[in-house]
Amino acid sequence: MQVDDADRRILRHHLAEPGMDRAELARRAGVTPATLWRRLERLREAGVIRAEAAVIDWRALGYAVEVSLRFTLDKTNSRAFDEFIAAAREVPEVVAIETFLGRVDVRLNVIARDMAHYQEVYRRRILTLPHIAELDALMLIATIKDESGLPL
Repeated sequence: MQVDDADRRILRHHLAEPGMDRAELARRAGVTPATLWRRLERLREAGVIRAEAAVIDWRALGYAVEVSLRFTLDKTNSRAFDEFIAAAREVPEVVAIETFLGRVDVRLNVIARDMAHYQEVYRRRILTLPHIAELDALMLIATIKDESGLPL
């Protein structure tokens, strides 16, 4: 799909403030509200805009600990990936699951209220996941940059 400068302005402002009302978004992007509506629909239909979602600050809800767990799986079982991911999806504290090519097969981002809660989740839910060959944990100290969009 071809995007022009107007589309880029719309996307840039929409990414910066997803909750902005449509009239203000149209004004900032330099298009009429009707044009904005048509362009947003076209961008959705083309799959450029996949969803509009709330971004939750887990720390504001009392989750003070975030850990990135990197797994290498025992790939002697052909169902290792599928079974591991299915089980990981069932852990409520897992907020992200990513797969990789290379030494690390899967990364889980896990949140917890505090270290005691994390220890409980780790022992009861994470270590019981199937097909783990290696596990490495990285505790998040600070998020320096967290952007989901491209520089438009």
